[in-house]
Amino acid sequence: MLPASPPGSFAFWVMRLTAEGRCRAAEGLIEPAMTEQEYLPPFPLPPEVVVVVDDEPSILLALQRSLARDFDVETFDAAEAAIARVRAGGVSVVLSDIGMPGMSGLDLLGAAREVDPDLPFVLITGAPSVESATKAIERGVFRYLPKPVDGEEIALAVSQASQFRRLALLKREALELHGAKSTPRQFGLSPSFRQVLDELWVVFQPIVSLSKRSVYGYEALVRSGHPDFRSPSQLLGAAERGGALNELGRVVRARAAESVEALGGALLFVNLHPQDLNDPLLSAPGSPLVPFADRVVLEVTERASLGGIEHLQPRIAELRKLGFRIAVDDLGAGYAGLTSFALLEPEIVKLDMSLTRGVDRSSVKQKLVGSIGMLCREMGMTSVVEGVETPEERDALVSLGCDLMQGHLFGYPERTPSEPRW
Repeated sequence: MLPASPPGSFAFWVMRLTAEGRCRAAEGLIEPAMTEQEYLPPFPLPPEVVVVVDDEPSILLALQRSLARDFDVETFDAAEAAIARVRAGGVSVVLSDIGMPGMSGLDLLGAAREVDPDLPFVLITGAPSVESATKAIERGVFRYLPKPVDGEEIALAVSQASQFRRLALLKREALELHGAKSTPRQFGLSPSFRQVLDELWVVFQPIVSLSKRSVYGYEALVRSGHPDFRSPSQLLGAAERGGALNELGRVVRARAAESVEALGGALLFVNLHPQDLNDPLLSAPGSPLVPFADRVVLEVTERASLGGIEHLQPRIAELRKLGFRIAVDDLGAGYAGLTSFALLEPEIVKLDMSLTRGVDRSSVKQKLVGSIGMLCREMGMTSVVEGVETPEERDALVSLGCDLMQGHLFGYPERTPSEPRW
């Protein structure tokens, strides 16, 4: 059910946070004092303005009625006027017909991308085709809906788009807080890189549930004893430059699969570079992780772009059909925007340690973490907070509604999966 109050409004946040706060207080996860009027909106959100574009007056009116309960709807009968409104700013979602005289909906999408790369588009069409769908996907459409489409489906698509929009804005705020990405030191590819791969091993760090005092999963982390590749980033950089990403990914997955049985009922989190999604062996019958797919979470890092991944969404659907779950890793330290969320629609989101460090002393980080966690819950995604190192950070995160955590406070990465420290 769509919220009765506009998603960006104060009333919406009071309703959401008070109701959810009471539930979490009943579970003993936050202090009851935070569930009433003192629990104010955790982050200032932009007004939820939806621009609707269609050259048919009757359809334009019907679309407006479908959305008017939950959004501030502005209607336009021509794409040229709509793009001028987008340039003025403050638009959360665009809902547009494709086939219109003059500028088409696809042209509008392309022009809007130059203004705001994070602005989600929902396109509808009475003449769906492979060509128009392909162009829409290439230009980053959020949803492509063939007519006839009922009002509830339209409202749901726009509501989801607005949620992704808000999350994209929070991601950009997190990146600004984190600062510009540092340029890693360059390492040449060792002539014995094959030997380096053969000698790799993995270690396992627990991911814990504070409310259940149990292990939720273990993340498999690659390690090397070679002096040039002491850190995973050095190893990954060499593999990228040497065209050996697939080989590296296959070795890591094979090593991780060897320890699945030792995890008990916990999930296994395995990191993927986006380019690993192009590897046909990832989902092949002989792949070492496929037999355990329903116990494996594939973490796609936010530190690398998904651009250039062919047939990404069918690929993700194939992995899910096998039983794999998808996580977006390093949220807050990687590429901004809603591309990874719109394309991957992850079951799990992992917040980068840059948002965790000193969260007990930073009101800005508290607002960011609280807002991201709230949006994840609203979209049915599970959030995991990485890099928790002190009891003070843990307690602050619990007060913000966080339950699943990972970090040195609970356990260091070890070759054998071990019980966490409480």
